[in-house]
Amino acid sequence: MRDAGVDAVRAARAALRQLVGGFGTALLALAVIVLLVATAAACLVGIGLLVAPAALRVLHALAGRERARLGRHGLDVVPPQPPPTRLRAALADATTGREMCWVSVHATFGLVLGLLGVLLPLAAVRDTAFPLLWPFAPKGATSTSLGIGTADSWAQACVVSLLGLGWIAIILGLGPALARLQSRPGLTLLSAGPDTDLSLRVAELTATRAAALDAHAVELRRIERSLHDGAQNRLVTVTVLLGAVRRMVARDPAGADELLERAQSAAEQALAELRTVARGILPPVLADRGLAGALSGLAANSAVPCRTDVDLPERCAASVEASAYFVAAEALTNIAKHSGATRATVTVRSRGGRLLLRVEDDGRGGADEDGGSGLSGIRRRIAAHDGVLRLTSPHGGPTILEVDLPCGS
Repeated sequence: MRDAGVDAVRAARAALRQLVGGFGTALLALAVIVLLVATAAACLVGIGLLVAPAALRVLHALAGRERARLGRHGLDVVPPQPPPTRLRAALADATTGREMCWVSVHATFGLVLGLLGVLLPLAAVRDTAFPLLWPFAPKGATSTSLGIGTADSWAQACVVSLLGLGWIAIILGLGPALARLQSRPGLTLLSAGPDTDLSLRVAELTATRAAALDAHAVELRRIERSLHDGAQNRLVTVTVLLGAVRRMVARDPAGADELLERAQSAAEQALAELRTVARGILPPVLADRGLAGALSGLAANSAVPCRTDVDLPERCAASVEASAYFVAAEALTNIAKHSGATRATVTVRSRGGRLLLRVEDDGRGGADEDGGSGLSGIRRRIAAHDGVLRLTSPHGGPTILEVDLPCGS
């Protein structure tokens, strides 16, 4: 029962976030409808023909934003081919027609559902807490969030709190269903149709495969370089010192003893470097303690104070957990080296078969993927899993690195 209650609360919280996010895009959809109608009206006098390409670009951009929003909530929306750039062809394109249908539905039906996602929590908090607020309310003020009824006694005020509990029950019971209803038009109308040419998807998978091979080759070169420059040199030193000891042991026992100490020290350093390389291939802590424990260890050893917030109901594939671990490790290293931050946060969630990793710091911002900070390597590693990497780093901060990975590959 306890686990079921926790799962219901988590599902309702995720649904409210999805509804509120949809409310934002629904407001934008309403503005786009106004723009499209004004453009169509202006076309009657010829002026709209100049504005129509820009209006269509706004429509396509909003549709792309909705696809990305649904993807963040674990809903896979395969994008169609980019629409034509010429106005006549774009208007006749099936993708443009489907996006126009979506924007009409989302600006009405999606707006209402999003508004419920905003108002239901407010009503629940307001009515549940009304007994605490009642002594300070003006005499004769409405007692419920529905705008009806007044409370003249503590008993009536407590009855209002029962309405608040009812709102909470509605959120827990109907919140996920409302979120699914709001997202259904986007899943239906913004996805690639059955007649869509799959060449773009084939090209994307080809690029992903190439990125995976590149990431594998880079990893092999890193391991080879670590072994060659570290452990191998130490072992060569041990071999040379042992040879010198064998020649000196009879004629200079004291000098031979000193060389043996140096050989032992070099062997210990080689062993430590071999362990470091082994941990770099696949940290044993991932197998022993899972991703949550591994990230806790990273945070504890971070040069910048770091907090972790991991919510993983079940384990993901080992390769996915390893990629998430290395992304977090590289991100924390970058924060310590380049950001000037005073704190960092690593958040991990598992939703809808997707692993969502977020690393945030309060540093100076301005992170650049082309600046040699390792971000290009992170992107290659994520692309190998057909994942998504998003980086937000305005000058002045904060820097937010978000990674979206499929859990099972």
